[in-house]
Amino acid sequence: GAQLARFLLDKLGMQHVAVETTDQGDHYDPAAKAVRLTADKYEGRSLTAITVAAHEVGHAIQDQEGYGPLRLRTYLVRVARPVERVGAGALMVAPFVGALTRVPSIGIIMFLAGFLTLATSTLVHLATLPTEFDASFNRALPLLDEQQVLKKVDRPHARRLLTAAALTYVSASLMSLLNIARWWAILRR
Repeated sequence: GAQLARFLLDKLGMQHVAVETTDQGDHYDPAAKAVRLTADKYEGRSLTAITVAAHEVGHAIQDQEGYGPLRLRTYLVRVARPVERVGAGALMVAPFVGALTRVPSIGIIMFLAGFLTLATSTLVHLATLPTEFDASFNRALPLLDEQQVLKKVDRPHARRLLTAAALTYVSASLMSLLNIARWWAILRR
């Protein structure tokens, strides 16, 4: 995995992008300009290690080209973390504030503000979808083909692996939307 990532990055003239091992899950860090792979992928020589490494290199290419959806996602992730913390706090204290101040509308407003912050994670998941599909199917697969990394028999399997990885983001988006719908149903009672 790491050897392939380094090879591809060097071929693309992206020597400034580091290839590192991590325990935080495979990802590309646009701030650090680093492709990070878990130990099994970093040291691995499996089809999974190869496709994941190429996928993360795809994100590095997106970053270098200023790919809009990646920039939007990066911004949303940076903004969403503190917003979600504040929102979670607002959801927890809203009933107490309403009871202590004896002004239910303050508690309700705080609760609604907290509820709206749930939408930030949904936004991040939805913004992630085009970025992930592009990194897999418009960047990684063509790179693997151009560099003749895959045997012909392995290409359909690589495509399935990339599809499965992309579908995890689709399911995360759906779960986020279902969570909002669940809270909305609770609030409407």
